[in-house]
Amino acid sequence: MNATIGFDNERYLEEQARAILSRVERFDRKLYLEFGGKLLFDYHASRVLPGIDPNVKMRLLGQLREKAEILLCVHAGAIERRKIRADFGITYDADAMKLIDELRERAIELRAVVITRYAGEPGARVFRNRLERAGVPVCVHGATRGYPSDVDRIVSAEGYGANEYISTSRPLIVVTGPGPGSGKLATCLSQMYHDHLHGIRSGFAKFETFPIWDLPLNHPVNVAYEAATAELADVNMIDPFHLEAYGKTAVNYNRDVDAFPVLRSILERITGGDPLYRSPTDMGVNMASRGIVDGAVVAEAARQEVIRRYFRYSAEYVMGLVDQPAVERTRRLMQALSLRPEDRTTVEPARQAARDAQATAKGDAGIWCGAAIELKDGAIVTGKNSPIMHAASSLVLNAVKHLARVPDEIHLLAPALMEAVGRLKIDVLGQASVSLDVEETLTALGISAATSHVAQVCVEQLKNLRGCDVHLTHIPTPGDAAGLRRLGVYVTSGAAFASRGLFVP
Repeated sequence: MNATIGFDNERYLEEQARAILSRVERFDRKLYLEFGGKLLFDYHASRVLPGIDPNVKMRLLGQLREKAEILLCVHAGAIERRKIRADFGITYDADAMKLIDELRERAIELRAVVITRYAGEPGARVFRNRLERAGVPVCVHGATRGYPSDVDRIVSAEGYGANEYISTSRPLIVVTGPGPGSGKLATCLSQMYHDHLHGIRSGFAKFETFPIWDLPLNHPVNVAYEAATAELADVNMIDPFHLEAYGKTAVNYNRDVDAFPVLRSILERITGGDPLYRSPTDMGVNMASRGIVDGAVVAEAARQEVIRRYFRYSAEYVMGLVDQPAVERTRRLMQALSLRPEDRTTVEPARQAARDAQATAKGDAGIWCGAAIELKDGAIVTGKNSPIMHAASSLVLNAVKHLARVPDEIHLLAPALMEAVGRLKIDVLGQASVSLDVEETLTALGISAATSHVAQVCVEQLKNLRGCDVHLTHIPTPGDAAGLRRLGVYVTSGAAFASRGLFVP
């Protein structure tokens, strides 16, 4: 595992804060800044820009807190569908509440939560009630009438004018949300419409880390962004408006480029003739490239992310979550960078572990699973499944034993404990198998640590697994996925289930 740093957070924060404040000064000291991507725990960024703090955007807001306040947008439909943030396994409304807590802890002003495109959804109504009864200001916006083609109606009393105006007092209004499609842009434009009616010449800008506009179109970092959004069919492209206006190439993506003519018309109508920008790239204030200090490290990390995305979409296709075109897009992106799945260093060792499980008559119910992790010192550790433990569980125990220099023949989980857990699962809970998933294994290890010094030493090594690459030959069960997520490892898997049945407990 390459732990080399490729990104300087402090340099980036200095450049990024300066760029944002400079943009604020351009607009009568009132700027609505659409914050794209993840405000907290941006693990895609931390994987492709080694060294970047996954919470660097929150640190940026902390630096700007005296000048900024937050509007947090959540799409009513996402609440109703219980849309999930994959890296945490929590719904968008839960993620919004988690974000509110984080803002409060950092003394960053939350002006209001905006429930967007609201049409009476029961789930959104419950969400609103919960927030308001906890003292959080909530505003509700409906769908914008006339959007996207009828600009006259959009910029009118029955379009943006139908939305409740949120009074703000600071020069920088950061508009963010738990995921794409949260209604951030519409909220910015609605606020601008009302501001201009009140004689406030406010402006708008976008802050998104990816794609990085001043890196080459086919740079691995930009290719990794395209792979990350394969299910949306996003395509990176040269911004034709920027090229025409300035004779310079800049990278943007198809949705922003396609939407720019309409957005420019809306801005002209709101401002009375000033389009504010000549290209989609002009709207951005992204300074991420200034933080890159080792281009080779960043490029290799981004290549690895493309492979991760290929494995993820392949597994999600089998699970019914995405369609085949998403898999094909990531396969083509891998090929464009001359990559193979086996270029992920944990893939072949995991496959070999599964073959070894079959050769040594391990496995469980005729299924042989393997797992591998690359530790921060470059060592590869593997695990196999058995009737008493999933492959991922075996992997975690083997990895911490390696780090703690515990001999392989020493068992971390006492036989009496394993027997008691087995009786609980079979006789009391009525489960079909005693085999422990990662969550169960971590609990058992914690219990063992109360009476075993060796187990306690291994528990202390769990934190050193964070950020390590893991590959499983089979799709992790819910208990495996949750446990590995808590450990903070970067997981890929093959596109096969570790069970012959359709239901995976």
